[in-house]
Amino acid sequence: MTGTLINAVAVVSGGAIGMIFGERIMSKRYETVYFQVVGMFTLLLGVRMGIQFSSPLLVVLSLVAGGFAGTRLRLDEKTARLGERLKRLTRSNNDRFTEGLVGGFLLFCMGSMSVVGAVEEGFGKTSDLLLTKSVMDFFSSIMLASALGAGVLFSALPLLLFQGGITALTYFAGASIPDMAITEMTAAGGVMLVGLSLDLLKIKAVPVVNMLPALPLVCIFAWIKELLAMWGIG
Repeated sequence: MTGTLINAVAVVSGGAIGMIFGERIMSKRYETVYFQVVGMFTLLLGVRMGIQFSSPLLVVLSLVAGGFAGTRLRLDEKTARLGERLKRLTRSNNDRFTEGLVGGFLLFCMGSMSVVGAVEEGFGKTSDLLLTKSVMDFFSSIMLASALGAGVLFSALPLLLFQGGITALTYFAGASIPDMAITEMTAAGGVMLVGLSLDLLKIKAVPVVNMLPALPLVCIFAWIKELLAMWGIG
């Protein structure tokens, strides 16, 4: 998992630089403009990813089922409590700590580069894609942490679990992972990024965290669909 480890270090390093020089990089005067630009870019990125689906039914089904599961488990509340604990531990006074944690994770992990790069590492091919992504995430985390604070640094932890989990899963069961699962996971992630962009643009607060169970669910649904197709069903 060399690429994922370097990616996490890049996020922490960039985030630390953003926090240290935050006032110089991101004064209050420019913060509103920054979030408007990031929000619009996130919206565009989410739309671009979201329309890549090959089976819209799988994406919608996974998002609905994942949203129901996340709401039942109260993932947004638990994430907020976790953010508050980490905020106290780091003695941060940033009101957007949890937003930085969740927003950083979604921005750094909900792209095709994250999924495909982790799969390539799992197959033992190359880490080039994740290394390229690490450079991009380094500069993104500088800007993000300058506005949202220490929460962005801690987003490296779920990044490790997410990308590392995909790499491990691919290593042990790579031959049985359908290409459709990667496509639909990317599409579901794109829809969640659209939700995040609405929050960044202060249009509507969308509980994106509650939709996170959709990511494993869409893979399961894609795998089931592949099996049914092999058996001549559906």
